[in-house]
Amino acid sequence: MFAKLARTGALIAAIGVAGCNDSSMKDFAPEANKPLPDKILADMKAKGMVRTSSVMARIFKEEGKLEIWKAKTNGRYDLVASYDICKWSGKLGPKFTEGDRQAPEGFYTVRPQQMNPRSNYHLSFNIGYPNAYDRANGRTGSNLMVHGACSSSGCYSMTDAQIEQIYAFGRDAFQGGQTEFQIEAFPFRMTPANMARYRNDPNYDFWKMLKVGYDNFEITKVPPKVDVCEKRYVFNQVAPEGTTFDPTGPCPASTQPDSLKSAYNAYQSTYEAAFSGAVKSSVPAPKPTIAGIKEASIVSDWSKRRARGERVPIDPPSLNSDGTVTETARMGRIDSPAGRKMAALDAEKAAKKKAEEQRLAAIEAAKAAKEAAKAQALAEKEAEKAAAQQPVATATIAQPAEAAPAETQAADAGDGTVTKLKKKLLGMFGG
Repeated sequence: MFAKLARTGALIAAIGVAGCNDSSMKDFAPEANKPLPDKILADMKAKGMVRTSSVMARIFKEEGKLEIWKAKTNGRYDLVASYDICKWSGKLGPKFTEGDRQAPEGFYTVRPQQMNPRSNYHLSFNIGYPNAYDRANGRTGSNLMVHGACSSSGCYSMTDAQIEQIYAFGRDAFQGGQTEFQIEAFPFRMTPANMARYRNDPNYDFWKMLKVGYDNFEITKVPPKVDVCEKRYVFNQVAPEGTTFDPTGPCPASTQPDSLKSAYNAYQSTYEAAFSGAVKSSVPAPKPTIAGIKEASIVSDWSKRRARGERVPIDPPSLNSDGTVTETARMGRIDSPAGRKMAALDAEKAAKKKAEEQRLAAIEAAKAAKEAAKAQALAEKEAEKAAAQQPVATATIAQPAEAAPAETQAADAGDGTVTKLKKKLLGMFGG
């Protein structure tokens, strides 16, 4: 049954990429032609894989992992490599709109023409966002990739050494005849414990839908056949002949192999029991998640202003549970032509403002000086007026006693001398 599912998926994939050609699979830069390490090749051989067998990838945001799975000779897939994601942007939860900086979650398809060996980020491949589900739900965005350079604004970024190996897995599978490979992006490993931790999250219903595809792979170890109808994902469903899955229309009366139904029901019974037990615990605490289209729109507006070169908070804003928005106090602008242009305009505006302030200050200073001079002149005039109105005071000057004539004074002095002489002679002679 599982092999039949694998063949069905491969047939649908082949039909979906009928427009591909050999040149799109051979046009590789030197960085994209590096062979896989000998150890990986040895591990593949030990697990019953060949170098060019089909491949798929799984991404887990919270755990920060990107896994590569390859088909074995029995048609089932097995894990062959696991990488630590260097950077991914945004929060847990899907991408809603262009500029929200969210790394997508969902089921995506990578074809040869989406591989870019001459990427500005060393090597890259576009994951295929928006897919049919995203478009049916009005979600927008472009150029969402897995790439090197360890820098992300909505992508899944790896180191250059990691992307060379990841790229090689896709390259080898395409050269082996695979026409497209599936990449599944999840918020976390969808275990009972993790689902219980996030059971009250606004994204929970979306994650429950993804979990059906997750579970199908866990049961079959074959990438699930993915379709969209009624604006939701459906997995491993076969539509009646002559009908198709319309992403926005009603789902057809599809069927599924009985063996898969039985395996899925058994898997769910075990899961439900584990989930009930896990509800009693939420350790560790849930990580931040995006609060739907409202928060996505707020971040998107921030991204647009940043792209225009405006000064904005260094980090994207975040919507709180009470509806308030948290922004970092530190401001900045992106170093880009737009940013430099805006900085020049800001500098010109600041210079004009300063010149105007100086002009107004000079006018005020001149006005103040003029008023001060006027006040001084008025004060002096008032002082003169006050002085003129005061009465004139008459002063009596005491006259000095009339001095004796000089001749009289001299005569008096002479008489005194003669008298003294006479008295002295009489004393000497006894007279």
